[in-house]
Amino acid sequence: MPFKPVTPKKISSQIADQIRESILAGEFAPGEKLPPERELIRAFGVSRPSVRDALNLLAAMGLVASHQGGGTVVRSLIDSQQGKALRDLIRTTLDRAIEVIEVRKCLESWAAFYAAQRALPEDLRKMEEVLSLMKDNLIDMQSSEDLDARLHVCIARASHNVIWLHMIQSLFEAMKEFQGGVWRVVYRTKKDYRLLYKHHVAIVVAICDRDADAARQAMLNHLGFAEQRSCDYLANL
Repeated sequence: MPFKPVTPKKISSQIADQIRESILAGEFAPGEKLPPERELIRAFGVSRPSVRDALNLLAAMGLVASHQGGGTVVRSLIDSQQGKALRDLIRTTLDRAIEVIEVRKCLESWAAFYAAQRALPEDLRKMEEVLSLMKDNLIDMQSSEDLDARLHVCIARASHNVIWLHMIQSLFEAMKEFQGGVWRVVYRTKKDYRLLYKHHVAIVVAICDRDADAARQAMLNHLGFAEQRSCDYLANL
């Protein structure tokens, strides 16, 4: 059979391949920024044009988006237009948010199940760091809304299933405005904050103990509670 000439692979393509593998391995969640150009230049030991060419290749693949002055952000593998449509639907028909929570119960309970089986020491460390920040917020009654979302993303990442990670992150983005309303109206007392913290501790402890069934059940308990509180919020609008 005829042979084809072998050509060296461009440096920018090699850089793009490594970053792509990191994204698809779940090392960067949707919405997270890649390291700045100067860090990538230092890490790969290459020139600025090579890094920029690599980022352009990733953008052409639909994996990242570059923003003037805002760095390079990882895009969701889920169609961004679908995410926008879901966000708009929730904004105009709030009852749909409960349906999204039902989907989250399915996705995130199993993400917690697999996180208990697959989490690496670094995954566990990140979860414990978020829990520590949540605990600090209890002292002066600060909202842990952003930390709550961060912990759920950490758990999704610890499942080491990139599809779960991107789907869960996309649902969080679509629900962000609705969840902000729930936090402002329903979660208002120290008792509420302590209960949410206790829920998250139970999930992380089960994951650290490698008890997959307990992790799944703890996540279901937590999201069942969130579902009820969301219904209370809607009832009071």
